Amino acid sequence: APEVPPEIWLPFPLPEQEVVEEWLSQLRRAEGKKRRVRLLAPQRGERRALLEMARLNAEEGLREHLAFLHQQRQAAQQAVVELQEALGLPRLPLRIECYDISTTQGREAVGSMVVFCEGRPFKKDYRRFRIRQGRGQPDDYAMMREVLQRRFERALAEDPKFRDFPDLLLVDGGKGQVQVAVRVLEDLGIAQVPVAGLAKRREEIFLPGRGEPILLPPESRALRLLQAVRDEAHRFANEYHRRLRHQGALHSILDDIPGIGPKRRVRLLSHFGSTAALRQASVEEIARVPGMNRALAERVLQYLREEG
Repeated sequence: APEVPPEIWLPFPLPEQEVVEEWLSQLRRAEGKKRRVRLLAPQRGERRALLEMARLNAEEGLREHLAFLHQQRQAAQQAVVELQEALGLPRLPLRIECYDISTTQGREAVGSMVVFCEGRPFKKDYRRFRIRQGRGQPDDYAMMREVLQRRFERALAEDPKFRDFPDLLLVDGGKGQVQVAVRVLEDLGIAQVPVAGLAKRREEIFLPGRGEPILLPPESRALRLLQAVRDEAHRFANEYHRRLRHQGALHSILDDIPGIGPKRRVRLLSHFGSTAALRQASVEEIARVPGMNRALAERVLQYLREEG
């Protein structure tokens, strides 16, 4: 936290100012500083002039920030309008949902759902899915099908977390992924959701029933919006996948250490978070984890370093 200064200038006196001064002085003493904090409200002279300059600078900074936010909102809204025109959508895509899959050779496979409302991220509605398929040869189409089925089945069941339908469903991929999305919606009797796919290699946009992809100019606001949504879905899926992969790696190694049962394994995982962090810890640090002792800590550390 920032250091508490011994003197703070205010544009006007505070109610119960002595109480605030005492509280700030306690914080300052906790930093090892003995001098009490004083709150001052200068009415004239150089101090008052400096306060006035600070006020004017703050107002100007706020105006600039609000103007920037307004410009961003306008640009996002214009991109939504251009996207409707570029894809021939029946309504403005005010709510765009994008889906992506992340996996390593079929292991710890996850799906992501990100939401943009009026051209901006709406993180409250982001969702993650842990793929339930068994291990084996990874099937991107089957994984996408599972994620979309689970999402829209819960919408049809009136789950409040999935209640809102998108104005545009975007998948990270080409014609095959688009066909998967269309088939899932058809099987569930959902007809009102337009589908599009954005393929990375040439940033081609695929639409159902259209033979050739759409290629928008690189400077197109509509394309940039689709790229932003797609990239955010990719980031969100990869973040979850990495977390599960790290947890899985730690679990699999700890499973092989004698004396480390499920409870100790969970405690070690919660405390250190990754194999690398546990391997770098000292015997004393591991022994301090609840349920551990020095002998077990030495065994864990020896095993990890031999395996690593």
